[in-house]
Amino acid sequence: MADDAQFYRARAEQERANAQAARLDNVRERCDRAATTWEAMAVRAEQTQVRRAAREAATAEARAAALQD
Repeated sequence: MADDAQFYRARAEQERANAQAARLDNVRERCDRAATTWEAMAVRAEQTQVRRAAREAATAEARAAALQD
């Protein structure tokens, strides 16, 4: 899971390469759209990781506080 964003970015790069190699406009446009979508997925994956880490830290703090009471 930790490498999801990295995987998505690699796919985006592959789609960009496919777009550059494409001879047909519609294929080039499709590859560009795919690259944009893969990039968006990478950003979402990173945001999810950040939110998950924050949520887990808050949960750990709450548990520690509950144990001290």
